[in-house]
Amino acid sequence: MNHDMSDIIGKSRALRAVLEMAMKVAPTQSTVLITGESGSGKELVAHAIHAQSDRRDKYFLPVNCGALPETLLESLLFGHMKGSFTGAFANQEGLFERARGGTIFLDEIGEIPQHLQVKLLRVLEAREILSIGSTTPRKVDVRVLAATNRELQKEVEQGRFRDDLYFRLNVMEIHIPPLRERPEDIPLLVEHLIEKHNPELKRHFKGAEPAVIQALMSLPWKGNVRELDNVIEHTMILADGDWIRLEDLPRSLLGGKEAVHAYTPNLKEALKQFEKQHIERVLEQVSQDRKEASRLLDISLSSLYRKIEEFGIS
Repeated sequence: MNHDMSDIIGKSRALRAVLEMAMKVAPTQSTVLITGESGSGKELVAHAIHAQSDRRDKYFLPVNCGALPETLLESLLFGHMKGSFTGAFANQEGLFERARGGTIFLDEIGEIPQHLQVKLLRVLEAREILSIGSTTPRKVDVRVLAATNRELQKEVEQGRFRDDLYFRLNVMEIHIPPLRERPEDIPLLVEHLIEKHNPELKRHFKGAEPAVIQALMSLPWKGNVRELDNVIEHTMILADGDWIRLEDLPRSLLGGKEAVHAYTPNLKEALKQFEKQHIERVLEQVSQDRKEASRLLDISLSSLYRKIEEFGIS
């Protein structure tokens, strides 16, 4: 599947900065380290960089470094020679060779074992590999893009990740901010996801009602875009009609205590939302004892009653 920058959906300033950086680094041969939480779209950015590079007509080979056993990962990346281990019945080239002028994307690079970190460093410094069982290095022509949801700097400080490899990988870092920090991207993402799932689910949704968008913009999205995608697909399977309504969303989604109030760019509205949320938390803290709550809030009891009525606090 081919991807380009137009596949990265959003209009927030943070996401525009990601796209601008990706566009600048794409035509180069530099190694890129893409960081961000799980589900934030790191592989999509890697695909886009490859699609805008002069390697676009060659292979893009993704590898999840955390999903494979150590021995299998080494054989997959670097290849092996016949007889080098039990079951090695023939020579096998690794992905670094198979890329042949293309791009290899090393996802979850922070999971790679120490001895493979040394071999990867050799690829980045000398552009050569040493297959399992071989004593003769072979040259490779491949661009390396890597991604992680870990803080590699901390991994280096704690001795779990080589500092020389970290510096080689981190020629250019592109950090994808979590979805909760860019809620203004959610309306476009929802529209895109509905268009994406309509054909495969054989549905004909026109979009989501404004109340749905506001609700979705209020959530913390620990799983980021991947979680949002799952929620939209789940909702579209069960919902009826032309528009997704608030009652169509999974009940568990809006019932969690971690949901925050609907996003609004208006400062007065945002302050009201915070004030209401703060009063609710204090009341919960004192088991609804309003006299004690007024004391902690440093307001009169009558002022607290007015605010409870104003904000509709039950």
